[in-house]
Amino acid sequence: MIKRPEELALMAESGRLLALVFERLDQTNLMGLSTLQIDAMVEDFIVRDLHARPASKGQYGYGFVLNCSINEVVCHGVPSRSRVLQDGDIVNLDITLEKNGYIADSSKTYLIGNVDPAARKLVQVTYEAMWKGIRAVRPGARLGDIGSAIQGHATRNGYSVVREYCGHGIGRQMHEEPQVLHFGKAGTGLVLREGMVFTIEPMLNQGRSDVRTEADGWTVVTRDGALSAQFEHTVAVTASGFSVLTLRPDESDKITGTL
Repeated sequence: MIKRPEELALMAESGRLLALVFERLDQTNLMGLSTLQIDAMVEDFIVRDLHARPASKGQYGYGFVLNCSINEVVCHGVPSRSRVLQDGDIVNLDITLEKNGYIADSSKTYLIGNVDPAARKLVQVTYEAMWKGIRAVRPGARLGDIGSAIQGHATRNGYSVVREYCGHGIGRQMHEEPQVLHFGKAGTGLVLREGMVFTIEPMLNQGRSDVRTEADGWTVVTRDGALSAQFEHTVAVTASGFSVLTLRPDESDKITGTL
């Protein structure tokens, strides 16, 4: 569970490379692309340009590099040739990358074209909620502090938090201990220690928190058909607080700025 300094350095490199993948996506017009085209583009960039491995491909029998979760899809959306991103969609792209034996995990919800204000607000609040959770990280804090910060921000803005899926420890394996819930009570749960590395990845719904899994065994959707959004970063506990290993250059102000 606790990573040594040399392990943290390797994880930081994986995180830096993964941030480059999202930079590439930020520069790409996603409208009109199928989710399978995006999957192929990301795989090519990770393998050919970054000389790394897309860690999700083959994990648990999954056949793709990323998850593409559109609109009412909460998580684990499967890339498809037939699903083309259209004006007004929101889509979460969840990507993992392994370099030198260590894995980083991150996701971002993209706005496609002219997204209506209600959907834009959901995406913005979800992003803010993730950062509320991240800023609760420091040695001596507890996992419940993270969940409470996220849940409080979601609830104040009228959204529900998905409870079936959570953040997780990460390192040589994609999923390690501890589980990081996105709801909870401050001052409860596991005490955070320097060297822990885990993901924080809240999923917020416009409607109820209830979800269901579709017949493909992967795709998770909201039961009421309402929109869902998600953001994710890989975070390390440091001596003085936290380090976001998958931080993108456009987010540098989030470390100390206000939301």
